[in-house]
Amino acid sequence: MADDLLQLKTPVIAILRAPTANRFAEVAAVLHECGITAVEFTLTSAGALDALRDYPGHSIGVGTVLTAADAGRAVAAGAAYLITPIVSEEVIAEGRRLGVPVISGALTPTEIHRAWTAGSTMVKVFPASVGGPEYVKAIRAPLPDIPLVPTGGVALDEAMAYLDAGATALGIGSPLLGDACTGGDLDALRDRASVLREQLC
Repeated sequence: MADDLLQLKTPVIAILRAPTANRFAEVAAVLHECGITAVEFTLTSAGALDALRDYPGHSIGVGTVLTAADAGRAVAAGAAYLITPIVSEEVIAEGRRLGVPVISGALTPTEIHRAWTAGSTMVKVFPASVGGPEYVKAIRAPLPDIPLVPTGGVALDEAMAYLDAGATALGIGSPLLGDACTGGDLDALRDRASVLREQLC
């Protein structure tokens, strides 16, 4: 799974976050259909792990994982990888113990290096909007071997600029999902996802 994350067909992790996860399976199915195969169900969405259990056979990650206990519950529900908004050595260690990749959140060069040396598979640069593509480029200069996933405020029209700056993949939520997770138009989501994939692939 670590190799799969590093070699995504479309270098995007779609972040599904909503008050409830009632529509996550439908939204994930549309994204998979459009070639966006890395999808994150966030623990801040009520019922996220139930939605994951009800959507078997697909590689779904669980996000907003803050503790080892969160990690254990997510993997037991079927999470293929874990994503944190912070550097949490206990989550990284639990992921390694369970054989599941972890994408650890970090912002500063010190945090990014700390997450990487602790065993993070990739490092989520969060919130990426603080520095934009130029910040990613600056980080890559002294830390060229760490795969970075800018996340948080990544606009669709900036996606290629982040990849050109050296990002391995991008975490994108509302600019891609819109209102799809709360009952919005799935055809509109399909259009956005298809256009994004054409731009990046």
